[in-house]
Parts: sequence; structure tokens; C-alpha cells
Amino acid sequence: MSKKVLLAMSGGVDSSVSAFLLKREGYEVIGVTLDLLATADKCCSNSTFSDAKDVADRIGIEHYILDLKDEFKKEVINYFLDEYIEGRTPNPCVVCNSKIKFGILLKKARELGADYIATGHYAMVEKEDGRFILKKALDIKRDQSYFLYRLSQDQLFHSIMPLGDYRKENVRKIAEQLNLRVHNKPDSQEICFIPDGDYRSFIRKNVPQLESGYILDREGNILSKHKGIYLYTIGQRKGLGLSLKKPLYVIAIDRAKNAIIIGEREETSSQSLVAKDLNFISIKALVSEMRVMARIRHQHKEVEALINPLENNRAKIDFKESQKAITPGQSVVFYKDDRVIGGGIIEK
Repeated sequence: MSKKVLLAMSGGVDSSVSAFLLKREGYEVIGVTLDLLATADKCCSNSTFSDAKDVADRIGIEHYILDLKDEFKKEVINYFLDEYIEGRTPNPCVVCNSKIKFGILLKKARELGADYIATGHYAMVEKEDGRFILKKALDIKRDQSYFLYRLSQDQLFHSIMPLGDYRKENVRKIAEQLNLRVHNKPDSQEICFIPDGDYRSFIRKNVPQLESGYILDREGNILSKHKGIYLYTIGQRKGLGLSLKKPLYVIAIDRAKNAIIIGEREETSSQSLVAKDLNFISIKALVSEMRVMARIRHQHKEVEALINPLENNRAKIDFKESQKAITPGQSVVFYKDDRVIGGGIIEK
């Protein structure tokens, strides 16, 4: 009997070609488009649903829409707002993957008797020495392993990522050969629930009472006022509203004082950080120091680092080279060659 797989279909070219590849390999594919937002926008408009349905019909698979608006608001949007209010810079895609796409969707798959869930992510899942390993995609420019580091062994066991060993141009070529109307559909670039990229307006709309405070220098001198710490992130230079003789940058956000701390460029760099809420994939836990390659942002260049375990599921990461704008709330992900070791949330 063929294995049943529940495929997350966004209406884009990646998940569409994933549907074709899975069916070609003999899986019984059920396409599911997640309805995540209360109001329509570029990512979750009616065209998303119709594109996914059109692909499902052409390939010959079942297609359903799954309403997860309440769950998405609770797990992703509220988290996003809370983090900015607390002076941290969130990464909603990391949370969405672990809690929604590979969390709630996996639960739904089990309810429907499916053996696996699948997505159009560019990454690979393999089994080695009794553990499920997350690896970088063949197409390094498209690799999305950074956003998947929080997946558990159970989630990886039940996951299929058909595009891991495909290049994007080949994926589009397959879609064109199949006469799928989404073959040249642009890739989504922004946060799905903020399609225009204006996260500040989104926060103002959803959190009407935002405190103003002061912009301080390193010595605590008041330089100006700010309209809310959510307007700032580590390393920011523009938009400070200051007229000074030399350029200054945001070097810290003090939530307790509701203050933005600014300093010179070199003060935005650090050679170490502390990460919390660690999740490991290729190992069960970090019990002693380990040399890895580490990445502090998705598009950031990996650098050699030494990670050491701390109490309460935390770790200290010392980099071989100083890193610019290490940002609390973002994720640091550890690699060895093409394997994801694990990662955590940057605490400080």
C-alpha cells in the first residue's frame, strides 16, 4: 500500500512541484492550504487558495483548506508582538515552522491517518546512527535549514522535504513542463502577515498603547526621546533622529529602563553571546564544548565558534571572529559541514 502524506500547499511553485514529485514516487498525496490570517493580504488571498486548488486538480490529488487562524495568532503573531514590545527582534518563521507547519499540521495528519507531512522547504532529512538529521539543501542560495533547527526528532521522523536535492531553476522548469500556471510566480520575500514589510505600522495597529522613552549614550546621558523601543534594533543607524558630528548606532535596548542605548560602530560587534531554549538535532544534548560553524542570521556568513553548555538549557558561544549586531530574540544555528547540529534563541 502507498504511504499517505499531507502536503502543505502555499499556492507557490515549490509546494506545487513537491506535490508532483511525491505523487510520482508513489505517495498518496493530500494537499492542504493553511488559512492563517483573519484578513486577506498578498500571501493569504483568494488567489493563494485558487492557485493551490488548480495545481491539485492538474496533478490529480485531493485538496483542502485548513483553518488555523486562531492557532497562528496565538503562537506566531502574539509572539511577534510580545518580542518587539520586550525589546527583542523575533524570528516568526522559526516559530511558525516548529509550532504550526510541523506541529499542528503533523497532529492533523495523524488524525487523518497520514504517515507523513511534507513541505516545499529547501532542506534534507536523513537518518544516521539512529537519529534523524537535518541537512542543508543542494541549492545553498535557497537553503532554509536555518529556519528548521527547532524541529524535534519526532517531527523530522514524520517529515518529507522533496526539494532538498533540487535547484530552484530546475523546480521552475518542472512546473513549466507540467503547465502549472504558478511556474513563474514570484517567491514571497516578506513576513507573511506583513506583506508590505512595514512591521512598525503593524505593531502600532495591534498594540495601541506604546510607551515613549529616552535615547541614551553609554554613560547614561539623555540625547533624545524615542516613541517606542519596538522601532529599533541592534546595529541600527538610520532613523535615530539625532544630529551628531559622527555616526552612532543602537548598541543595546534596555527594556527595564525603556531606553535605547547608542554608541560607536565598533560597539555593535561582539565575539560572544549567550543562547537559551536550545534544541539539538544531530546530538541528544550538549554535554561538553564543541567546535561548530555558527550563523546568527539566515543570510549571515557562518563563522567558526566554540559552544559551551550552561545551566537551564543555555550555552555560551565564542566566535573566532567578532560578529556585528548580535540581536537578542534572533536565532543562532550551529552547523558541521552540511548538517544542522542545533541552535537556540540569542539571549544576550
